[in-house]
Amino acid sequence: MLQGGEDGFFDDAMLCSLIGRIKEKHPDCAVTLSMGERDRDSYEKLFRAGADRYLLRHESADPEHYKKLHPPEMSYENRMECLRVLKETGYQTGCGFMVGSPFQTEKELSEDLKFIEEFRPDMCGIGPFIPHKKTPFAGEKPGTVELTLFLISILRIIHPEMLIPATTALGTLSPRGREEGIKAGANVVMPNLSPLAVRKKYELYDNKICTGEESAECRGCLERRMESIGHRIVTDRGDIKRNGNI
Repeated sequence: MLQGGEDGFFDDAMLCSLIGRIKEKHPDCAVTLSMGERDRDSYEKLFRAGADRYLLRHESADPEHYKKLHPPEMSYENRMECLRVLKETGYQTGCGFMVGSPFQTEKELSEDLKFIEEFRPDMCGIGPFIPHKKTPFAGEKPGTVELTLFLISILRIIHPEMLIPATTALGTLSPRGREEGIKAGANVVMPNLSPLAVRKKYELYDNKICTGEESAECRGCLERRMESIGHRIVTDRGDIKRNGNI
């Protein structure tokens, strides 16, 4: 899983080189990208370089709600077009949204679930909203673990084979949040390999847990957590079967 940041050094050429080197050394792994909105040419270049999956959270299936969450230069229409292009390009495509995001009501949540049912993504990443100190939503209340778990269960019914992560946000709001996510229907726990010494510099990690259990150095800790709820970690690709084919 490669997540994008703000450093313009990582242009298409650099990313293609990085993806190619990973696939050369680990040909059986699935490379997942989360690099935001890009144009079709960029998506196609990264796919040809060897990327298998692309996660782009749709954030809201309601255009008016989407506007309230994003700056004016971003549009609901372009986000949905990007998701369509990703599927057309051949990626295993993922979408998702924040549970309990500002201005969200049951109406918006129902629209999200209907969109996921119709779009049929290979992955869906949802987690409770956590306010960030440097955004206009710094004073908003976080989402809840309880509602997130309920929605994970619905997603599992909607799409039985979909990849659904038990997110870091769940673990932030509850000491056993990720375990509860797995019990509710999630089937992915994603290690974070960013070194602990630099994670605090990342805007992404404001107020989120940073225990070290996510990293390769403490995989045993994560395994024991999963074993405590009757599960075990496996490291196969987890590709979704379509019409009997992987």
